[in-house]
Amino acid sequence: NLMLMLLFTAFICLVLGMGLPTTANYIVVSTLMAPVVVTLGAQNGLIVPLIAVHMFVFYFGILADDTPPVGLAAFAASAIAKSDPIKTGIQGFLYDIRTAILPFLFIFNTELLMIGIESWWHLLITIITAILAMLLFAAATQGYFFVKSRWWETLILLLISFTFFRPGYWWEMVYPSSQIVQPIKIVEMVEQLPPNADLRLHVEGESIEGNLVSKMVVLPMGESAPGKARLEKAGLELRTEKKRVFVDMVTFDSLAQKAGIDFDWEILSLQIPTDRPAKQWMYFPALALLGLLVIRQRRRRI
Repeated sequence: NLMLMLLFTAFICLVLGMGLPTTANYIVVSTLMAPVVVTLGAQNGLIVPLIAVHMFVFYFGILADDTPPVGLAAFAASAIAKSDPIKTGIQGFLYDIRTAILPFLFIFNTELLMIGIESWWHLLITIITAILAMLLFAAATQGYFFVKSRWWETLILLLISFTFFRPGYWWEMVYPSSQIVQPIKIVEMVEQLPPNADLRLHVEGESIEGNLVSKMVVLPMGESAPGKARLEKAGLELRTEKKRVFVDMVTFDSLAQKAGIDFDWEILSLQIPTDRPAKQWMYFPALALLGLLVIRQRRRRI
């Protein structure tokens, strides 16, 4: 379960970050926990840029600064305010934990980290919707927008905020971002991919330690060329046995080897990107719902 894995990782980063200065904090959590997210995520089809994973673990590592019982920032603040350090830490943690949803959004929507931005308009839309989503999330957690929110209005604010943060979640239900293709057609499908497109492979095989590994890997395909040539450039030579496709050879220091593919592994399926409308279309129903909520609350305010 990806969400459970991320929750456990966040909790462990909170524990590991206690009592550590910033630099040491980053070194510890990125060394111990970032590979966990990358490896387990890949095995479940979640391919995340390393910078997003490092931001995720570092965010929770830093939250440990005011998390009792070893919150260094809480002890420093309580010394200045002459207050109880544990109570200060608890209050600070209650404020900070409201933002704990943000690192999860880094993982599932890397555009918030300026990854995958294609134009100035794309950048502008991403910034505006992210700011709006944060304001709505703060309003929902405080229970107050234009007036004190009713419980169902709080749920609507959270729903709108989530849509602005991650529009692809709903869009995926209508327009899947990829289609599953049988590996027997891999050469033809790779040849049809546009230049510099990524190929997602679901591979399975035995590791050098003798463990059965099943995971999703991403291979950049580079410039347009015949399918076999593009695969060989990525470091893969394949063979077919009874409509099953196996890795016959992996080139040393190639993209395939760096992705963790080994010889004699089986390719179970391909994920080919689909041509679908932009996920940002989900912003329009979210804005319409937000407009109705604003009108309702402003009437109560009057």
